[in-house]
Amino acid sequence: MHTPAEPNETMIVADLEAGIGTLTRLADASVDVVVVVVEPTPRSIDVAQRAVELARERKQGRVVLVANRITGPEDLERITSAIANCEVVSVPHDPAITDADRRGVSPLDSAPESPGVLALTRLAALLQSA
Repeated sequence: MHTPAEPNETMIVADLEAGIGTLTRLADASVDVVVVVVEPTPRSIDVAQRAVELARERKQGRVVLVANRITGPEDLERITSAIANCEVVSVPHDPAITDADRRGVSPLDSAPESPGVLALTRLAALLQSA
C-alpha cells in the first residue's frame, strides 16, 4: 500500500527520541508535518503538549497527533482535552502489535486487519496527503 514519492520529491520519515530536544534542534529545518505520539498518561501528555507548542511556535509544519494505546473513549478524551486543535489519529491498544513485536515480525504482515494496524494504515494515508 506504499505510494512512492513524486520524482524530485524528498520524503523523510524519522522516529526521533522521545521529548522535545529534537524539535529544538530542528529550528531552521524545513518540516512539512510533525507527528507527535502521545499515550494517555500524565507524563506523556505533558511532553506532547510541549512538543505541539514548540512545533507551532517555530512554524514547523502541520501537527498530527497520534493518540497511541487507546483503551477507550476516556483515554482519547484525556488527550484531546489537553491538546486541542490538532489532527488526531487514534491507535487502539492492540495485542496483535505487541505479539508481532515479541516475535520479531511486522504487524502489517502478521495481523494486517487488526485494529491497531488499520489505524496505522490510516495514519500513513493521512501523511501521504501532506
